[in-house]
Amino acid sequence: VTVAQLRRHLLPVLDRDVLLVTDAHPAYRSFALGAGISHEAVNVSSGERVRGAVHVQNVNAYHRRFRQWLARFNGVASKYLPNYLGWQWALDGPRIKTVERLLSAALGVFSTASPH
Repeated sequence: VTVAQLRRHLLPVLDRDVLLVTDAHPAYRSFALGAGISHEAVNVSSGERVRGAVHVQNVNAYHRRFRQWLARFNGVASKYLPNYLGWQWALDGPRIKTVERLLSAALGVFSTASPH
């Protein structure tokens, strides 16, 4: 990951008052300093997993599940990555409980309201 990639992809979606919690990759620190964003790094490679409320375990666990789930497709085109992320999000956890909701999600229709 590079500072330029972070600026292009993360900066537009982060609030300025966010606390960015990352692993210790130096690009994150440079990005946060340049963007004026608060940043805490967890040095996972040195064995640090948690520092108080600061950790990256949720994202690491999701990344592991996502990689395992993607393996069945024998590689995917990066241009479709948002579609695969959405599909995995829908299946990961008890978000979609009926066939009707799964079909709606597949068609791109999402609603947080309960069906009547």
